[in-house]
Parts: sequence; structure tokens; C-alpha cells
Amino acid sequence: MRRAEITRTTAETDIRVSVDLDGTGTYDNRTGVGFFDHMLDQLARHALIDMQVRCEGDLHIDDHHTVEDVGIALGQALSRAMGDKRGIRRYGSCLLPMDDTLVRAALDLSGRPFLVWKVEMTAPKIGSFDTELVREFFQALSTHGGITLHVEKIDGINSHHIAEAAFKAVARALRDALEADPRKADAIPSTKGIL
Repeated sequence: MRRAEITRTTAETDIRVSVDLDGTGTYDNRTGVGFFDHMLDQLARHALIDMQVRCEGDLHIDDHHTVEDVGIALGQALSRAMGDKRGIRRYGSCLLPMDDTLVRAALDLSGRPFLVWKVEMTAPKIGSFDTELVREFFQALSTHGGITLHVEKIDGINSHHIAEAAFKAVARALRDALEADPRKADAIPSTKGIL
């Protein structure tokens, strides 16, 4: 049962996240930030992770705390749901085209968080959403999920497409990495014997 629920409450946000890594990609995400909800929906759908996110944040200030703190809680939920990571493929990658945009994502569910972010947005905002928050989300997800994550924009001119392609590429890579390895379903995928 690769499921987890995380509750995280601070002076800035009140968050509840639940995930099922063996789901079908159903989602119900409500953070109060419309574009971010759309991106979380893409993450769930393309990773085939059932996901529910609820966040009450200090949106009267801006979206930053909501986006970053959801990344923290979601990373923690993924880490908890993976358990000892026995039987997973561990690595995943995706080269994802979306109209004018091409994004590459590669990740390792190593327990050693590191983000390499080579994604330049072409506009500071998508509607009212600050495009710099896309990186903030993935930094928090990587750090608290114990994920080595590389994301690179190869091409793209529309910031909405760039952001969405990044979420979808990471989702597809995550899906591959979380899949059961049919040849080593009982083993931890490391010569160390632990991840």
C-alpha cells in the first residue's frame, strides 16, 4: 500500500496532502491558486498518482508560501509513500514536447535531494502567477522528496507551455521511476542496500 497523507500547518499555510502511488491519476487539488492547481492536476494525471491537495495560504500576501509549502508537503508525502523503495525502478526520464516547447526531465529517487534547473521563462507572469514559483515548487519537492531532479528547457517561447511541459515531463519521469521493476520486485535498487 504505497499511500501517504501529510498535514503541515505553519503561520503561513495550512496544508493536507494525500497520495496513492499506485493510482490512476485522479486528482482533486485546491490551493486557491488556479494556475498552480492546473499544474498539480497535470502532475497527478501524468504520473498516475492519485492526489488530493488542500491548502489555505496567505494569498493576501502572494502565492509564494502556498506554492513552496505545497511542494514541501507533497515531497514529504511521496517520500513516506515510497517507504524503503523496495522494487521500484528508481530512475526515470522524459523528453516532453508541447507545441512550441520541448522540456527534458530526469530524476533519481535516491534520497539525495538535488535540483538542476535550466528552465528560462519568457514572461514574468502567467496570468497573475509568478513564473519564478515553478522553480520554487520543484526545489521544495526535490528537497523534501529526496529526489535528484534535472529539468531543462530545450525549446519554448510561451511561458504557460514551458511551465506545463516541465510539470508533465517531471510527472512522466516520476511515473517511470516509481513503477515496479518486474525483474527485481523484492530488491532495493542500490548496491548500498538502502536508499
